[in-house]
Amino acid sequence: MTVLTAIAEGREGDHALTAGIAEARLLGTDLVLVNLRLSALDRSGVPDDLRTTVVERSGPGDRDPVDAVLDEIEARPDVDRLVIGLRRRSPVGKALLGSVSQRLLLESPVPVVAVKPPV
Repeated sequence: MTVLTAIAEGREGDHALTAGIAEARLLGTDLVLVNLRLSALDRSGVPDDLRTTVVERSGPGDRDPVDAVLDEIEARPDVDRLVIGLRRRSPVGKALLGSVSQRLLLESPVPVVAVKPPV
């Protein structure tokens, strides 16, 4: 059993990281972090006693972030939960623009825990 967490840019990614750590601790399982940021992931907030794997992308041209997350889930059959951060968006923004989070919610083969950062 493994919890996979997609770490996006900004507060949403930070909140997803915190929620992913909590979820892995709650389930007593391993944690896989897929870094969707342009910079290396700061692992200082990840506890040393938690078995963690970090998957880094090589940059924005690497591949579609959704494909990166879904490929990682497919490559790891033990993943049984995905944690993502959501951005607050207006109803018009939701209707006109697609988002990584929305696509992951719709296309993930495993249950998704979606968290919003506090206001």
